[in-house]
Amino acid sequence: MKILIGKSGEVEIVPVFKNADNVSKAAELYSYLKERDLWKGNCGEVYSDISHKGSNIVLLGLGEEEKLSLDSLRKAFFNLGKELMKLKVESAFITVPKFENLCYRKTNMSIAEGLLQSEYSFEKYLSEKKTKLTVKEFYLDVLEDKKDKVEEGIEEINNIVEGIFLTRDLVNEPAIVMTPKELANRAKEELSPLGVEVEVLGQEKIEELGMEAFLAVSKGSANEPQFIIMKWNGDKNSEEKLALVGKGLTYDSGGYCIKPADSMVTMHTDMAGSGAVIGTMKSIAKSKLNKNVVAIVAACENLISGEAYKTGDIIGSMAGKTIEVLNTDAEGRLTLADALYYAATVEKATKIVDVATLTGACIIALGSVNTGAITNNEEFMSEVEEAAKKAGEPVWQLPSNDEYRELIKGTFGDLKNIGGRGAGTITAGLFLEEFVNDIPWVHLDIAGTSYISKGTGYLPTGATGVPVKTLYNLVKNCNCKHN
Repeated sequence: MKILIGKSGEVEIVPVFKNADNVSKAAELYSYLKERDLWKGNCGEVYSDISHKGSNIVLLGLGEEEKLSLDSLRKAFFNLGKELMKLKVESAFITVPKFENLCYRKTNMSIAEGLLQSEYSFEKYLSEKKTKLTVKEFYLDVLEDKKDKVEEGIEEINNIVEGIFLTRDLVNEPAIVMTPKELANRAKEELSPLGVEVEVLGQEKIEELGMEAFLAVSKGSANEPQFIIMKWNGDKNSEEKLALVGKGLTYDSGGYCIKPADSMVTMHTDMAGSGAVIGTMKSIAKSKLNKNVVAIVAACENLISGEAYKTGDIIGSMAGKTIEVLNTDAEGRLTLADALYYAATVEKATKIVDVATLTGACIIALGSVNTGAITNNEEFMSEVEEAAKKAGEPVWQLPSNDEYRELIKGTFGDLKNIGGRGAGTITAGLFLEEFVNDIPWVHLDIAGTSYISKGTGYLPTGATGVPVKTLYNLVKNCNCKHN
């Protein structure tokens, strides 16, 4: 679907608030429906009058006027896009009004995003495709003095959605396809043509770097680990650099602490953090953001073999800290430990965000609504929260009292890789804090938000692409100086 500026198309979209007293366009149709209680104008509710004798008008409900937000606009126009496809509409237009308290540029961007989101489906392995894309062009008739800004906004939202869709595609791929090497190849294919420097280190180089924690997790698999480094140097006059570190377990059986069969079905998605940072790098590069960003992924599989690591093992790390392995299913934090230390010491990032499907405890605590967060820097956390708010991707900061840190102190090694049954999301995050070298850092646990069993709003069943928008917003607006 192309989102264009202008007034053209076979169908006109008329946005209407719930219980509106006055509808200038389609007033007769609106009155008829209202009198018979056939249409209420709830957010995303669609009524179409399209036929060879119809008026070629579609009413789109926006809900209650005082509750209108950028996110409710996204959801409403997502529903509209789905309905237009069902109706086999090829082109449509809307005269975009100026809504009180909403930025006009962002209003148009939210409309465009909702429409674009409606096109996503992962049907690669279906013999018969269910989604029939029909809408070729959607026109936004905008205020004359806002055209240039709106056009820039539409281009930017296209770039962001491309990154979201790439993330979803990577995460939805089954593990038989999405091996560590395939993930590295996809990163190269997608990012190198856009000017992102992509370097992939194999097992020999990983060993040279002393990434013993990462290597321990990978030992059980016949597929070699891959350490993927992606750099966007958008501001050559600045030494500031934001690191995005994504967990890259392309499959997680739990190792010798093996998961139940039902729990393993979706463990191809345990690389959603890596998918998110790769997708974000695509959006950043396509928008040519004037920032320096490095994305890092330690990709491997956690499987069982005669060489797999075991509970009771004491392993090293690139940071020199030793770790008691009390649970082989707490593997993501081990791979991230080396990746984070690399970001801090080799890449010399001035701020770090890691993104990981780290704990089932986060799903228990927050479900699929909020992403959990841990930080060592409240000012940086505020930047992440603001970026998430703009994205419509809620983040909830968890506490990090020193008492929780005591739970991961080792007896025979420096650290334990689990802190016990309680506060699992918090202790996992604080384990990671041990490897960021005191650099401002935020950990995002996306275990519940990156993949959902049933679509909601504009998020589809399966991979959601969360938190690509948050990371993009953060990069764009981040004050990357180490305060």
